[in-house]
Amino acid sequence: MKTKLFSLIALCLAVAMPSNARKCAPVVPDKSIVILHENDVHCAIDGYTHLAGLRDAVSDTAYVALVSCGDFLQGGTAGAISRGQYVADIMRSVRYDAITLGNHEFDYPVSHSSRLLKHIGAPVVCANFFKTGKSKPVYAPYIIKRFGKTKVAFIGVVTPTTLYTEAGAFMDGDKQIYELKPDQLYSLVQKAVDKVRKRGADYVVVISHLGEDDNVTHIQSHGLIEATHGIDILLDGHTHNVVPGDSVRNNLGKNIVVTQTGTKCNNIGKVLIGTDGRVTNRLIPASEFKTFTNERVTAVTDSIKQLLREKTQRVVCHSDVQLRILDENGRQEVRKAETNSGDIVCDAYRIISGADIALANGGGIRTEKTAGDLTYGDIADILPYDNSVWVVEATGATIMELLEKTTANLPLEDGYFPQVSGLRFTVGVADHKVSDVEVLSKATGEYEPLDLKRTYTVATIDYCVTGGGFYYVLKDCRVLSRADKLYRDVFVEYLEKNLGGHISNDYLEPQGRIKIVE
Repeated sequence: MKTKLFSLIALCLAVAMPSNARKCAPVVPDKSIVILHENDVHCAIDGYTHLAGLRDAVSDTAYVALVSCGDFLQGGTAGAISRGQYVADIMRSVRYDAITLGNHEFDYPVSHSSRLLKHIGAPVVCANFFKTGKSKPVYAPYIIKRFGKTKVAFIGVVTPTTLYTEAGAFMDGDKQIYELKPDQLYSLVQKAVDKVRKRGADYVVVISHLGEDDNVTHIQSHGLIEATHGIDILLDGHTHNVVPGDSVRNNLGKNIVVTQTGTKCNNIGKVLIGTDGRVTNRLIPASEFKTFTNERVTAVTDSIKQLLREKTQRVVCHSDVQLRILDENGRQEVRKAETNSGDIVCDAYRIISGADIALANGGGIRTEKTAGDLTYGDIADILPYDNSVWVVEATGATIMELLEKTTANLPLEDGYFPQVSGLRFTVGVADHKVSDVEVLSKATGEYEPLDLKRTYTVATIDYCVTGGGFYYVLKDCRVLSRADKLYRDVFVEYLEKNLGGHISNDYLEPQGRIKIVE
């Protein structure tokens, strides 16, 4: 009777315990397993040969896997000029073991991105990307790789903020055709963890494009760890933070490491699963890994750089000033305050189009440039996307709504934070109140109070009208014109024709269009 009682208690305890807690000790590898990871490379194509070279060197003594945490197809000249094809060509030569999606993989229509992802030839994992109404995700939630007798699972996840920042990829007219399931994201990852554990995974690695910072969905990597169990380490991306290793408690009280490399291969992440079963990690700075190269990847990269030179080497202008988007700490100032790069880009939109006002979403201005000659390739680095400049009609009330919504997240960074021309305003960080909004009069050359009932012409990129930019505030505005050239070509026209190929000290500092008060 006592034996039966003990058996019944053991059975009840087993049912009550999470599946990963019931699991036997993992199979330790017969030799070390090294997982190299990157995130947010954003077309910094020179990094790929070093990444592959480091992989080759480590593989002499250990099992090696190479993974990407997303945002590789766009964000620089190589992606801008080729619509991502050049990047896909190089990544194919690298031979990744797994990749997940970043939000900028959705800068293109899904059909185009899907073709590029297929060309890369690596398994794509993403637990929360679905066709609307379907129960099966577009890509597999995970992949399990075997290293000797040890199984390592890689689970992918992408930030649901993509639904807002790259909304056009999810819509067909007014119909949403894809979804990222923000309300179910944590549970979808837990479901994937439980499945891979059931399939014998000894270690579970999440390759994430969530980021550690708060956002409009309030879903981020720390929250994912806190809501789940069974994950051994989370490799993160999206926020461009350099995170050597944050320790976060999961929902069973176990400390789990979250790490991120920053951006553009300034660091490469290295996870080590030792022969004792311990999981450790570090970030390898560029100064250490740039001695490693891979002959195959170098050859592909060099051929693509030659193609880029042919298309981008023309000098557009000389700049006396540094065009800035970052603050002194390397954070994205352009997403939370006025910058001189935002001023000059918006001036180009307004003056070339003849609109009353110009607006640019801070997240669309991507790269800083030092003083000196600027080539067409440099301009493509600053404005790398496939957007054109449109002019729409908007009432003063609509403009006020836009300013209120796009500054509501201060002091947090927001890709929709507006850079402006022909407009100035004040916004409070504490109360998020927008006040003192004024529009530059074409007739007098003076600023005048915004008239909420008046209709103004507004120049901005098509993404901010139809693609979800500025939180859809402009989506119902009447479109007056659609430029037949890319937004960077509008900028080039302004630099060459209006500024005579010379950016002077007039743009040395932000011009006081946006005043931020506590």
